[in-house]
Amino acid sequence: MLSGPAFRRRKELTCDAMNNHHRFSDAERAAIYRVIAERRDMRHFLPDPVDPAVLKRLLTAAHQAPSVGLMQPWRFIRITDTQLRSAVASLVEEERYRTADALAERSDEFMRLKVDGILECGELLVAALSDQREQHIFGRRTLPEMDLASVACAIQNLWLAARAEGLGMGWVSLFDPARLAGLLAIPAGGKPIAILCLGHVEAFYPAPMLKLAGWAEERPLQELLFHNHWNNTAPLPE
Repeated sequence: MLSGPAFRRRKELTCDAMNNHHRFSDAERAAIYRVIAERRDMRHFLPDPVDPAVLKRLLTAAHQAPSVGLMQPWRFIRITDTQLRSAVASLVEEERYRTADALAERSDEFMRLKVDGILECGELLVAALSDQREQHIFGRRTLPEMDLASVACAIQNLWLAARAEGLGMGWVSLFDPARLAGLLAIPAGGKPIAILCLGHVEAFYPAPMLKLAGWAEERPLQELLFHNHWNNTAPLPE
């Protein structure tokens, strides 16, 4: 039990939290944490179309993501042509076999995994880095990869918004960037970084699919939180 200065400090922190008028309501905060916890990288989809109004909301949420220097390096290409969708699927299938070869002893296990829902999902998007990014120096002089981090933030916004709308999304990275760029007429300097399968699902996985399939296990936060120096494991805040 806390006593003395420690108790008073805990009491002050509790009072500060209670008086924080910037906080959302309990229900709103619970919804935020729930959508984060229940987001899944989906691979199984229903062919039902996505409501255009919902899709617009999702893309708006993605566009509201933070970006270094407000450069907004994300570009989203909506694939509506069925032949083009099939061509994208073929690129992924080719890379799937190459990845299996690189995995050696886990090759057969990998080939049993479903790695995309490109031909089934209601909407297919490609997220790409814009061209002419070298013009943006603010926040990128020593960390030029912050443009990629910014696009990842936009994808995460889209993912969480989709889950809140009851839609599944899957991030596919099994493709040759140069070949996909050529297929989509992305200009020199631009680069596709994610194929995003979006749509209705029969059910959300109760846990990450790769965990359910026995491919990998999640590591606990405790192992990944350090104190002051690398690998100096720290206890979780109480």
